[in-house]
This record gives sequence, C-alpha cells and structure tokens, in this order.
Amino acid sequence: MTTIAFSPDPAAAVTAADSARASVPTGSVGYVAPQFLSFDEPLTLSSGQVLQSYTLAVETYGELNAQRSNAVLICHALNASHHVAGMNADQPTQIGWWDNMVGPGKAVDTDRFFVIGINNLGSCFGSTGPTTINPATGKLWGASFPLLTVEDWVRAQARVADHFGIDRFAAVMGGSLGGMQALSWAITCPDRVGDCIVVASTARLTAQNIAFNEVARRAILTDPDFRGGDYAAQGVVPTHGLSVARMVGHITYQSDEVMAAKFGRAQRAPNANGDYRYNYDVEFEVESYLRHQGEKFSRQFDANTYLLLTRALDYFDPARTTGGDLAQALAPALARFLLVSFSTDWRFSPEHSREIVRALLKNRREVTYAEIDAPHGHDAFLLGDVRYHAIVQGYYDQIAQRLGLGDRRQTTGVLA
Repeated sequence: MTTIAFSPDPAAAVTAADSARASVPTGSVGYVAPQFLSFDEPLTLSSGQVLQSYTLAVETYGELNAQRSNAVLICHALNASHHVAGMNADQPTQIGWWDNMVGPGKAVDTDRFFVIGINNLGSCFGSTGPTTINPATGKLWGASFPLLTVEDWVRAQARVADHFGIDRFAAVMGGSLGGMQALSWAITCPDRVGDCIVVASTARLTAQNIAFNEVARRAILTDPDFRGGDYAAQGVVPTHGLSVARMVGHITYQSDEVMAAKFGRAQRAPNANGDYRYNYDVEFEVESYLRHQGEKFSRQFDANTYLLLTRALDYFDPARTTGGDLAQALAPALARFLLVSFSTDWRFSPEHSREIVRALLKNRREVTYAEIDAPHGHDAFLLGDVRYHAIVQGYYDQIAQRLGLGDRRQTTGVLA
C-alpha cells in the first residue's frame, strides 16, 4: 500500500450557436448534451422484481480510442446526475457537478480518457424512474417504482459499457454514493475494472447514517402532500417534506468548522435594538441558508427518487453475505485502488476508508490511500483542494502511462 497524508498549507460538438452564446472556458469539455440509451433486455433486480425495459441518460467526454482501453466511468452521488462536466447545451449555466475534476488537462484528462457519466436508474434526470411512465400502465411509476440497490445500478451500467463496446474500464470512480458504486464494480465485475477510485465513501453505512436517512424520509412521508407517493398524478409536490429532508442532509455534508466560518451566530435581521425578535421566523443566518437550500432542492428533485436513493444507500453492504467479513467480500476484486478521505468528513469519516484499505491489504491488493486534512466536511470531495486534485491527477497519470495514452501537457492539453 502507498499511503499519502496531507496537512493544511497557508465532449460533445460545439455548434455555432453555442459559440456565439458564450466562450468555452479553458479546461472545459464545452457544451454537452445527453444521449438516452434504451434497453429492452429485462433487468432482474436484487428485490426479485424485473424491469422489462428501461432508459438511461448518458453523457460522454473525450474520444474512445481504437483499442477501447481508455474509458473511465464516473458514478454520481445522491442528488447528482450524468452531467459530470461541461455546460448543458440547453441551459449553459448548468455546469457539470464534477467539472473541476473532469476536462482537458484536468485530473481526469479528457484529452487522454473517454469519460462516461450515467444517470442512475431510478433517478430523476432522464433515466427510467419514479418520474417516468410505466409502459405496463401508461401512468407515472411514482411510488410503485421498485426499490433498487447499488448492485442493480452496476448491472445497468454494465449494459452501457456493452453498448459502447467497452469490455474493461481503465477506471471506475465515484465519491460518496458514487464511491459505493465504484467499489461494487470492483467486486461484482472484477475483470472489467482496471483501477477503482473511491472518494469520501464507505463499505456500509453506520447506524447514525441510516438514522439521518430515516429522518429525511419521514419528513417526506409525513408531508400531507406526499399522498402515498402519488403526488404528481394529483398535481401537488411534497415541498415541505423534501425541503426538510434536504436541510437534514445538507447539515451532514458540512463540517462544524465551515458552518462556523460561514455563519457563526450572525443574526439575519435583528430588531431595532439589535436584540432577538422572539419568534420562530428566521433569526440566524444559518437558518436562512438552510431554508433557501431546502426550498431550492424541492423545486429541482423528486421526492420518490429521494426515498429510493437513500434506501439504496442504507442497503449497501457487500460484507452482509460474508458474515461481516469485509476482506472476504472484497476478495473477488482484481483492480488497483485509490481511496481518498477528508479529515473533517464526519458523515463518511476517514476510518471508513481505512477499513476498506485494511480489507484490501489482507487480500494483497495494490492500494494507494490519501487522507487530506481539509475543513470542508463531506462536501470536500466536490471541491477543488489542490492537494486532493494533485493526488487524483497523479494517479490517472500512472494509469495513462500503463495504457500508453501519452503524457499530459497542462498548458496546451497536447499529448506527447
């Protein structure tokens, strides 16, 4: 194992219309649009239910080489999507959720790698799920959409790989829930993963994490507008419950240090004397921030989807079938591994990553582990900490060297 510990230091085509709308920033993959891949082969789920057909929203960046050896799968977290990088062609202000990580000359260099982002089955950004039509009934799936597991997502994603003729990914990578998917790929499809990159993730949720998810779900389920999950058919949205669920989740993604620096105990609008207003309206800036985040999320996300995704988080536990022995559960994995954790991430603390590292070492797997002392909490995996990006970039440089994909030229993006 290679261990690296850090401490703090002081492709899609661009149309003429796109070019006229805005210039493409340096290092961006530019304007992108999704593909929608439909599969008619039935997919048997972990629950025993069967989806007869389904569609997945997909974006790709870079070019697949002739050997089809340079493909990288990026797996998304809870509320993200297939839109990993670049600018949405229809809504240019929508920047990919990992745009700081993926692009020409960036850590995941699209001058060398062909990157695929897939919206998970059951999500609400174009893939088949609660917000789409059930072909058997002609009505929205809604609450009748079957529950899913991380393993179900991997099986569906494997069919996307087959669509592109990719027998083996150079790397499968993800953060948080995406890291669970990357880990599952290494276990369930060992021959199809060269390197597995797991960031700010875990092999199973703790009781505390499951508890947070349950509080969020109860907020949704007890909203009067939830209507048993059939709210869309009745023209309503459980905005209050979804907003509270997001507020709960958002708190867990932040560190106390960051929230203190952002808000402290600053008051939103004290009375004329600078005193408290003695009511239950917004009194502190942090309350205003959380309410804003919750209300914004309730306009963009689907409640049934939120329930489904958080339950998939709860269910993930590859050691469940091995009596809790994680090393035994990871024994099928053949990939090389990079794991990254962040010191202030109390949702998926560094100990979760260390547990995976220890289990891999018991199986004599090649492991690089980076633990970064950063103040940002769980959200650090989405941010641009230079130490974090440097380790990921260096790791991908090694992958590129093994595959003969050329050297990085950071200033021009040209390969040697």
